[in-house]
Amino acid sequence: MWRKSQRSGTGGAGGEECVEVAALAEGRGIRDSKAPDTGHLALSPSGFAHFVACVKRGDMDI
Repeated sequence: MWRKSQRSGTGGAGGEECVEVAALAEGRGIRDSKAPDTGHLALSPSGFAHFVACVKRGDMDI
């Protein structure tokens, strides 16, 4: 089951800017909420934790 953050906001061209996450058999999945049919990025649980930590620190330009 994919879920979107409750902190999802609107931005850019008036559309929502958010990603969705899901627990997958291979770990954790991340996908664009505006284009869910284009695929997803699958990360191991530790890879996902590292990704989230980097985002929180501001290490990524997202």
